[in-house]
Amino acid sequence: MKRNHIAMAIGAHPDDIEFMMAGTLALLRRAGCETHCLNLASGSCGSAEHTAARLRAIRRREGQAAARVLGAIHHPSLVDDLEIYYERPTLRRLAAVIREVRPTILLVPSPQDYMEDHTNTSRLAVTAAFVRSMRNFATLPRRAPIPGDLTVYHAMPHGLRDPLRRRIRPGAYVNTTAVQDLKRTALSQHRSQMSWLETSQGMNQYLMTMEQFALEVGRGSGRFRFAEGWRRRLHYGFCPPDADPLRDLLGRDCLLDTRYEAALEHPETCGCAERHESATPDQARLRRPAKQDARPAKPSMPRAARPE
Repeated sequence: MKRNHIAMAIGAHPDDIEFMMAGTLALLRRAGCETHCLNLASGSCGSAEHTAARLRAIRRREGQAAARVLGAIHHPSLVDDLEIYYERPTLRRLAAVIREVRPTILLVPSPQDYMEDHTNTSRLAVTAAFVRSMRNFATLPRRAPIPGDLTVYHAMPHGLRDPLRRRIRPGAYVNTTAVQDLKRTALSQHRSQMSWLETSQGMNQYLMTMEQFALEVGRGSGRFRFAEGWRRRLHYGFCPPDADPLRDLLGRDCLLDTRYEAALEHPETCGCAERHESATPDQARLRRPAKQDARPAKPSMPRAARPE
């Protein structure tokens, strides 16, 4: 018997899901999925004004409010900010949540991002999903292993670049235009972060930064005004090789990038996945190397051999 899809988004901090994943999560809910949100860290360091204890409470309420806007089930955080390490205790606790939720679609951060909390969250989420059916991996609290397929998708990094400033190109574009207002409302629940991110990380005008990311990914699609980008993880240990529930559930609102898919098989001829994802055909032509002059260049004389 085919079970209904359950979609779960896992972010590092309260508001990360709203920045990069919330539009897709909202569309999956409209498509009939049960949806869940979990931020690994409590948000305890995201203020120059409040104590950590006070801020944990504030950001928990903000995360719960954002989840309500999205119609998603909210799960409590597991650790504090800057304490997301790829270690056994956190892995056991996260694996327990995944076994409880039993997702069939898992939305996780990019493997490359500007902050270690984000990349460690990606690693932890992938491993916790991988061990979901392993009876000899003990979770905390103990939860029975679960069967079934699970497809993992990686979101775009913040800034749409890796830590070395290279552009990251998505393998699929999800049209979030119809839910962009909902996404904006969800992000606006994180009121404590509006001035903090502008002061600490230069994210000017909190809501506008999210809009700019979505507009840029939308331009990259060549079709949508606002979009979120995704890269589907290799299927080993998770699902059949052709499993792609985002495509199946979202239909025309999920656009696969055929150039990206071709580059996976033939990177030497199609270019790497880090090419600029928002290049239009005209921009792509501009980036091509200029035609070389057919006449051979006059060889230059080595400096040591030049007459003085």
